[in-house]
Amino acid sequence: MLAKRDESYYPTIFDRFWNNELMDWNRSNFSSTNTSLPAVNVKETNDEFIIELAAPGMSKKDFKINFNNNILTISSEMESEKNEKKDNYTRKEFSYQSFQRSFTVPENIVNGEKIAAKYNNGILNIILPKREEVKPQPEREIKIS
Repeated sequence: MLAKRDESYYPTIFDRFWNNELMDWNRSNFSSTNTSLPAVNVKETNDEFIIELAAPGMSKKDFKINFNNNILTISSEMESEKNEKKDNYTRKEFSYQSFQRSFTVPENIVNGEKIAAKYNNGILNIILPKREEVKPQPEREIKIS
């Protein structure tokens, strides 16, 4: 995904997402159990970035999303208890799962005031609108005076 210009390649904003300029993968990304972190996709459109986080079986109340000092943090903590009684046996199991993913978002590209999120069909979508000045502008003709 590199933009080609004059036989040289320049990274696009999308490339920078994956090269740690926009996302800091080593900053507070953890899972407190032997489970893996939820998979994340990052899409770029002309108007926004969309982070898709795969989290089937959860509900929107299970997530906490914060944006502070250009760090977007998505976290979840789920605790469940299961009791099962059959014949003379009693089984009680506890389950605790948590994760946290953090992404560094440069203030000069994303409008932090307008970040929004929605959860639907097991996918958490976080919409990061681009600032107007970084959106692609239509071509215009320059008149010579």
